[in-house]
Amino acid sequence: MTTLSLGTALITGASAGIGALYAERLAHRGYDLILVARSRERLNALAKRLTDETGRSVEVVVADLGDKADLRRVEALLRSDASITLLVNNAGIGATDPLLVSDVDRMEEMLALNVNALMRLTYAAVPGLVARQGTLINIASIVAIAPEKLNGVYGGSKAFVLAFSQSLRHELADKNVRVQVVLPGATATDFWADAGTPLEYLPSAIVMKADNLVDAALSGLDQGEFITVPSLPEIADLDGYEAARQKMMPNLSLNIPAARYRL
Repeated sequence: MTTLSLGTALITGASAGIGALYAERLAHRGYDLILVARSRERLNALAKRLTDETGRSVEVVVADLGDKADLRRVEALLRSDASITLLVNNAGIGATDPLLVSDVDRMEEMLALNVNALMRLTYAAVPGLVARQGTLINIASIVAIAPEKLNGVYGGSKAFVLAFSQSLRHELADKNVRVQVVLPGATATDFWADAGTPLEYLPSAIVMKADNLVDAALSGLDQGEFITVPSLPEIADLDGYEAARQKMMPNLSLNIPAARYRL
């Protein structure tokens, strides 16, 4: 059992899948845990197992982050608990149907969780992370940079997570806060069934096991990566993507139109 404490990690969407695996890995690394999700039964079972395995303190918070009252409770916890040194914004839902057959109310619910809840929890956590030189991990998706692959509203919600993380990294650069944004591809979790496309419909060659995904993401964190794309073979491709973005930046706002528009 681990005795050294690295502080407390609060993980959203922690009852299953990627969130539960983050909980397991972080407990073994020496973090106490606050596990946030809707299923009390799953959370309690996970908390008991991890406490037995690691000796770490594990607190369970049953909350639906799409519910404003529940969201505010978790925000208050992030503001008040001085032990929190790591936030993993993992909770989210997806969609695979195209716009013409999507339920717009479902899209609004997705934005409330994937965008609004993540934003509010980050706002609540960052002052404490600054004070304690902590870490923020935001779970986005490859659709943040490849929105054509799935539902466009889902892609847009994850593009927000990437852009928000980029801004946070810039703003917190001198505050000793680590920011990482993880862009998983297709991962073997309940996400796909919930999103409307059962996992067995996907080619096995594109689906990563969830434990491999989390281990790769944590390896990326250990290596100091800001953006981690677990399945991308060549980091040079990601570096080139970022270099192209930086090259454009000085010319994105000028006082005259580009020559091709001055006909």
